[in-house]
Amino acid sequence: MIDKLRALLKPMVKTLVAVGLVLTLVFAQTGDAFAARSGGRIGGGSFRSPSRGYSSPGNSYPSRGGGYYPGGGFSPFFYLPFLGGGGGSLLSLFVMIAVGGFLLNTFRRVAGGDNFEGDVYNPQVSIAQIQVGLLAEARNVQSKLDQLAETVNADTASGRMYLLQETSLELLRHPEYWTYGKTGVQQAKLDRAEAVFNQLSLNERGKFTTETLSNVNNQLRQAQTNAALNSTGELVTVEQEQERAEYIIVTLLVAATRPLQLPKINGQDDLRQALQTLGSLDGSAIVAVEAIWTPQANGDALTTDDILAHYPDLKLV
Repeated sequence: MIDKLRALLKPMVKTLVAVGLVLTLVFAQTGDAFAARSGGRIGGGSFRSPSRGYSSPGNSYPSRGGGYYPGGGFSPFFYLPFLGGGGGSLLSLFVMIAVGGFLLNTFRRVAGGDNFEGDVYNPQVSIAQIQVGLLAEARNVQSKLDQLAETVNADTASGRMYLLQETSLELLRHPEYWTYGKTGVQQAKLDRAEAVFNQLSLNERGKFTTETLSNVNNQLRQAQTNAALNSTGELVTVEQEQERAEYIIVTLLVAATRPLQLPKINGQDDLRQALQTLGSLDGSAIVAVEAIWTPQANGDALTTDDILAHYPDLKLV
């Protein structure tokens, strides 16, 4: 009886062992591919609307004798006291012209021909994104971003322009390290632009599990990094991680009140043009900017598996 049970159980044991080995290999590879990745972030900006005290150049004429009407033209009600008071046909003609202008102005506003409120207080904003994949040898780019994070104040217009220019320049100076690229532009009204911008930022920051260096709106934060472990739980040295490292990913996010057009990436010329377009923006047009990069911590690695898993839309350059 026991021999029969052993004979029946033997194939089942072999099957369980085989399944266990397969699962071990799968999870070991997944652990390497989805290991914790460090990241850095620099940025700042404000999506507040302009003050309501702002006056449109077309509607800023001073009142003349109390007859100016805020919607444009002159109010017919100003002349009511004179009606029937012997003002004559000339005054009646002025009143009719004023009434006609007022009605025409009202019709244009209702029909959407004069969107003063939308254009001045809620302008159109372009939200642009550039991603550059660099070879791991581009450690000087990482060092430059670290330096910017420790020194720049992106809470000011001049600081945002400086951050954008310096990041773009650093990438433009090292085309020999370019391997991947991606661009994208979205349009949104100011009251919606912040949500679009934040969503793009969160998407990128969600691709690494530890934000080890951050300076947003001049608030510097630096996290202590832990030693890296491989899939078997063994300590990985900095030298081993650097040998595994293959790529660095830098993402630039820019919200601007100027219409932006970036070329789709099909080669290095397209990537160069996109970086030059963003880098040349003046500070008055920049609503917000962020530079996000991974890995950030010394010894951290970004491998081909990470690129395939988290950046499938990147194009080879």
